[in-house]
Amino acid sequence: MAARRVVESSAERERLAELAGEASARAALATSPLSVPSDLTAAAFFDVDNTMMMGASIFHFARGLAARKYFRNSDLAGFAWQQIKFRVGGREDPQSVKASREQALSFVAGRSVAELINLGEEIYDELMADKIWAGTQALAQMHLDAGQRVWLVTATPVELASIIARRLGLTGALGTVSESENGIYTGRLVGDLLHGRAKAHAVRALAAKEGLDLRRCTAYSDSVNDVPMLSVVGTAVAVNPDSGLRETARKRGWEIRDFRTGRKAARIGVPSVLGAGALAGAVALGLSWRKRWLG
Repeated sequence: MAARRVVESSAERERLAELAGEASARAALATSPLSVPSDLTAAAFFDVDNTMMMGASIFHFARGLAARKYFRNSDLAGFAWQQIKFRVGGREDPQSVKASREQALSFVAGRSVAELINLGEEIYDELMADKIWAGTQALAQMHLDAGQRVWLVTATPVELASIIARRLGLTGALGTVSESENGIYTGRLVGDLLHGRAKAHAVRALAAKEGLDLRRCTAYSDSVNDVPMLSVVGTAVAVNPDSGLRETARKRGWEIRDFRTGRKAARIGVPSVLGAGALAGAVALGLSWRKRWLG
């Protein structure tokens, strides 16, 4: 009986991950500018946190909210601890993922989508613009110069992810989708957080809608949690990898780029990357913001 419950729980998580991926793909295409790349079947997919940007984008956003007195610094410290546990622990257990899904982004309930976007624009300029890894941005630019689409793929809310993508001159972003009605957030997620297998579903869904050949696509990430996404494309690149991803990359023969030490930052050419193609912590932020607005 217990085994059956585990199977059912796993199946439900997979269903929600697929739903999140489909929703993210739809949102990405709805918000990205209409442009026709010269290479119609290849694209690049970049994780954000510690891959494109130093640190966690949602944490930088939380810092901006704290500066605006949306919640206390002690709440921010709690959120930081959640981020540390996530980075050190790697994969989350099913119960923590379930708790995150039930509560994440509940803080926006009753608030407008426009408000979140305006805050994101301000906070990007203040706290995120100077956190972009120059080496990773150069890799993204190589794909753009080759006429390929370049998408961010992140558990960060899709509205914030889209701001980051636009400011970097990229095609768009796949991110966590929060349900809204008439421009107002309901406080519920569409499916699940865009994390782990949900990212892989999002990439597949976008590829199907855009007519991409995944064998000619490339994906970049720093985290072992993104192995599902890295595995669905023809070329996978580990950028600033954690220990788990570094080990996996070595076993599978994936390219490794590490810009944290500067050892390889000066050696950005056109290797196999273009040749073959290529938030649990959000709960703490959410509850703090919800406490501020809803009492």
